[in-house]
Amino acid sequence: MKLENKSVIVTGSAGGIGEAIARLFAKEGANIILADCNEEGVKKVADELNKLRRNSAIALKVDVSKKEDTDRMIEVTLEKFGSLDILVNNAGIMDGFEPIGDISDAKWQKIMDVNVLGVMRSIRRAIPIFKAQKSGIIINIASLGGLYGARAGVAYTTSKHALVGLTKNTAFMYAKENIRCNAIAPGGVATNIATSMGDINQFGMAKTQPGLALSPSFGQPEDIATVALFLASAESNFVNGAVLTADGGWSAY
Repeated sequence: MKLENKSVIVTGSAGGIGEAIARLFAKEGANIILADCNEEGVKKVADELNKLRRNSAIALKVDVSKKEDTDRMIEVTLEKFGSLDILVNNAGIMDGFEPIGDISDAKWQKIMDVNVLGVMRSIRRAIPIFKAQKSGIIINIASLGGLYGARAGVAYTTSKHALVGLTKNTAFMYAKENIRCNAIAPGGVATNIATSMGDINQFGMAKTQPGLALSPSFGQPEDIATVALFLASAESNFVNGAVLTADGGWSAY
């Protein structure tokens, strides 16, 4: 098994890409903290994983936009598993395709708090642990929206561009401490992120439609999970600061 006895945190793991990553990592022998604001959903996933490997998964209700929640997430991991080896920052929310002329302060701040600030805090808390043990792996789930300007509204696009920058800077800063930080940029994937969108801005949606229509197909969460496993395993030891696109060829158009 590629991740035998590794201690892993996966945020946003009650469904979609996060759940798929947690299930695959558990199959590969990892002990996992499943963190999500959907307490019922994340408990269900943990219960199913524990039927396969007893006491290998722990569900936590975590709002990544709250510092006390991300701090507790790290603390519980150390208490239960004794270490933290891999941090997967998957939790994220979508905007409603609002262009900058229409975005509200509240919407902007909410998306930044979840998609950027929560990730920064989680990594910041994990870095001293990784430095002390001279190893650590960080995987951030970005988006094609972090590489292009016409995949979402201004808030989501900006947040994912920020996540790409955070990934690259962290990788550079801590490379000599044997800490690797990479990101995955998925294209269209069948997940429940649309439930976080709220009201759709018709102007913004119309502007992005031509680009969205170029996507050759929708991926499944499991397609992204396999990329995450590569980044979490020894097979990617020389991969650091990379943003791996997984979009079925969408960005090639």
